[in-house]
Parts: sequence; C-alpha cells; structure tokens
Amino acid sequence: MRKFLMVFVLAALALYGVFASPAAPPMPAAMYEPFISWAHLEWNFPDAATKALYKGRDGAEYWTGAMPAGFKADAAGNLYLSVPRWAPGIPATLNRVVFKGGEALLEPFPSWEMNKEGNPAALQSVLGYEIDDQQRMWILDQGHVDGAPSLDGSQKIVIWDLRADKLVDVVKIPDSIASYQASFLNDIVLDTKNGFAYIADSGIFSDPLQGGIVVYDMNRKLLRRVLHQHLSTQDLAGYWFSINGKKVNAASPMRTGADGIALSADREMLYWCPLTSRNLYGISTAYLRDWSKGEREIREHVRDFGSKGTNTDGMSADNQGRIWFTMLEGMGIGYFEPWSGKMVPYISDPKMVWVDGLQFDGKGNIYFNNNRLHELFGGELNWKDKGNLVIWRARVGEEISSYLSAH
Repeated sequence: MRKFLMVFVLAALALYGVFASPAAPPMPAAMYEPFISWAHLEWNFPDAATKALYKGRDGAEYWTGAMPAGFKADAAGNLYLSVPRWAPGIPATLNRVVFKGGEALLEPFPSWEMNKEGNPAALQSVLGYEIDDQQRMWILDQGHVDGAPSLDGSQKIVIWDLRADKLVDVVKIPDSIASYQASFLNDIVLDTKNGFAYIADSGIFSDPLQGGIVVYDMNRKLLRRVLHQHLSTQDLAGYWFSINGKKVNAASPMRTGADGIALSADREMLYWCPLTSRNLYGISTAYLRDWSKGEREIREHVRDFGSKGTNTDGMSADNQGRIWFTMLEGMGIGYFEPWSGKMVPYISDPKMVWVDGLQFDGKGNIYFNNNRLHELFGGELNWKDKGNLVIWRARVGEEISSYLSAH
C-alpha cells in the first residue's frame, strides 16, 4: 500500500462553513494517492497479430490516441474503464481492468465482438456510463468514431446485467433526439426509484453548439430532449480557460456544452454544467419527469447556482447531498453544498492535469482520473512518463458513498 499523501485545503475547510452545516457531517481532511498509473494504456491482446495492429500500421502508433475516461467499480470489485474512440485504432471502447505482472491492462467488456468498430449494434465510442443499484451497467454509446457522424443505431444506451452477464436492453437514441452530426452524448445518471435516466449532450460538432439534456422514461421506454441550445447547456462565448498557467488549445478556445451531470441523492434535483463555462445549473426533476411540462416552462425553472470558481468535466453526487465536481482550472476536485450555496475546493495538486470522472466505492473513498486530454491529443506527452495517466483515490469518509446508495 502506498503511503497516503495529506493535504489541508486552504488551511481549513471551516473557512467555508463545512463544519457548521446540520445537513451533512463534517468532511475529513483530504488524503489522496495514485491508485493506477500509466505511461500509456495497454490492452491484454488475444494474439500477437491483434497487438501489432494497435501498435500501429505505417508508424501510426494508435495507442497515442487512447485516453482513459470513465472509471468505475461494481459490487464484486471488478474495475472498468471507458476509452472513447476519438482517434483511430482504439481496440475497445469499454474495458475491464485486469492486473498481470503488476501491470494494469485492459480487456474488452463485455467482449471483443461487442466492441467491434463499424458495427452499429456493438459499442462504438463510450465516454459515460453508470452502474445502478441492481448492478446493471447503463452504457452510453456516443456513436461517433474519430469525429465522424454517428451511424444509424450506433447512438444508444446498452443495459448490461453484471451479475447474470447478459444483455438486458438496447435503447436507440435517434437523430430526432440527438443529432447524428452534432451530438456528443457525454454522461448519464440514473433514477431507478422513479424510472428515469438523464443524459448530458455537449453538442460539439456544430456551430453554434447543440447542447441539451436527454430524458429517458424507463417505464414507458420513451425519450425526450429538453433545454436544446439553452444558455445552461451551451458554451460561454469567448471563454478560454487555462490549466497550470497554459491556455488550452493554442489556436482558439475549446467549446463544449452540457458536460458534467449529477442527480441529487433524493432524486429531486438534476445538476449539470457546460465544460466551457464555470457556472453550475439545475432544475427540479419534477419538471422533467412530468412530460406535460412544456419546453417553455422547463426553461423558466432552470436555476443558476453561480460560479464554481473553475470549469468542470466530470460530476457526481453523494448520499449526503453534496454535488462533487472536477476542477480543470483548479486541478483537482471540489463539491457544492446545496444547503449553503457554497462551492468548496477539496483537493488540488499540480499533477492533476485535466481531471475527469468521479466514482465512490462505498468504503469512504472517491476515485477520479487525470488524463491530460488536451496534451494527449495535442501531441505533448512524454510517453515514457508513468505519471501521464492516473486514477486517483481520495478519502472522503466512511459515511459518504454514491447518490445511488441513498434510498
């Protein structure tokens, strides 16, 4: 076991009123450590010929486009990692993490066949996914491969029973709900209590962007799109963010709409944020669950909770009411207290370059990764550095777990 690093954020969390709130117990001092580190991602290939393809044809070195995204663990302790196909040659977009000879390798999940590129019925490009309280994995397939428009049938939710290891359902997300050209289905959160799923669509492949929120009624198996190109789901004009003192994208600002998404523990409030904006938004899920509520009424009830002090990629909610968010500019993670309205930085470290994904393990820890997205795709990484891509583990307290554990 590596020795935990200890950090006291901004001298004392009491400055933010954490210890005064009756709504949740005080947060412990932040302890964190690298859980898994890679110089670059590597797969456990079935044969030498398959491995040779990944290593590159004509010097392509496809592994330089393999970026870790969503990291999760199931109740049995299996670890999973999504690797979106934003570059050519990615062997599998959804994977189980296995350890061989002390090295963390990836194996396609559920199978090589289910990850076959070019087959709309298989997984094409997975970024966000969630494991519900019944141990079903809800896999959000973006459809787009290497930025190309989605093939019909490739944009979908694939529901997989982890205990029985079998397919439960496939929910096609048609062009009328999320444009095959413009959509960028980013992440998904689940309300199995009321029977709804919520998806953030960043809408990056058009100008102006086509950000929005997709709502799925599990019982009626119906989809609806809301807040299409609303202020809260669009990029902030002219916003050009920096990480570690360096502007992201040399030529022009990155533009990304609704990205991080989180559902409160009581399932009564949905939160989201554009990546290229610092503000956090939300709405009572009563307006989303009731389909008699029209778009105009939904727009009128969106709440702006103000600046997080940083822009954000991944988000999640805990069982105590906090909304956790990654801090790109802040290089770490923080959380929002709905009862106080305060945005609280929790961990910051200069090694946490482009922080994404948040996962609770039910044992008092939270996991997140830094994947150096802009440097990876900008060709700036030293591929011999084993600290390039890191899954971090941080202590949050025994009583804190995922929103999905709250009943």
